[in-house]
Amino acid sequence: MQFRRNVRRVLGAFLLAATWPVAAHDFWIEPQAFRPKPGTTVPLRLFVGQDFKGDSVPYFPQKFERYIVAGPAGTQAIHGVLGDEPAGAVTPAAPGLYVIGLRTKPDSVSFDTPEEFEQYLLKEGLERNLALHRRRHKAGKKIEESYFRCAKSLIAAGTAGDGADRILGFPLELVAETSPYRHPALRLRLLYEGKPLAGALVVAFNKAEPLAKLKARTDANGRVEFILPRSGVWLVTAVHMIPASFFSGYDWESLWASLTFERP
Repeated sequence: MQFRRNVRRVLGAFLLAATWPVAAHDFWIEPQAFRPKPGTTVPLRLFVGQDFKGDSVPYFPQKFERYIVAGPAGTQAIHGVLGDEPAGAVTPAAPGLYVIGLRTKPDSVSFDTPEEFEQYLLKEGLERNLALHRRRHKAGKKIEESYFRCAKSLIAAGTAGDGADRILGFPLELVAETSPYRHPALRLRLLYEGKPLAGALVVAFNKAEPLAKLKARTDANGRVEFILPRSGVWLVTAVHMIPASFFSGYDWESLWASLTFERP
């Protein structure tokens, strides 16, 4: 019986992972506790969906490029059991700010019509890709997109958020330049391949009121600032799209960044 349960669990993990392109919109890390006591084990849940509603994603390392935690003692890999949900756990040993990071391997999605793709671009704030899309698209051809996720989460163990966010080296990365555990004014920097990305749409929203979204475009230095109006768990997202390489077999490549934390 135990063997059968394990097989069902692993099969379920595989099937859910295979559906990411269909269900995917936002992808985020949601720790069981954002402000744990030092020495407390914190399970980590992964979600795909939108407006803080979605499906939980099990631990499926075949889909993960990097899954790490960076804290006062350095950076370690996060491990788990295949098919388990929550998808691993961390144990902050000492007080301080811990950064959870997950970069997924590329996945893909297709669009049947150019109109469908254009609606998607407008919805995600990717209007600057419209002109190139219209020049490149061939009538009657599906539009193929490769994408991957760069998710982060900030945990404050035993402190009021002392310490700073860390640059993990993800291709697209949201970096908090002020600690959301100490300041209601959240200043962020969006990096693409390690350099500031200007003109990108950044969206922030609270779990208790997910439809009340704060939106702003990054400035020339990749920075944006929000005044967070309420306490609770927040999710910040950004997306960047570029033409895919000629030999990839795709038309476009998109990178999705997210950051979660809890404002006291």
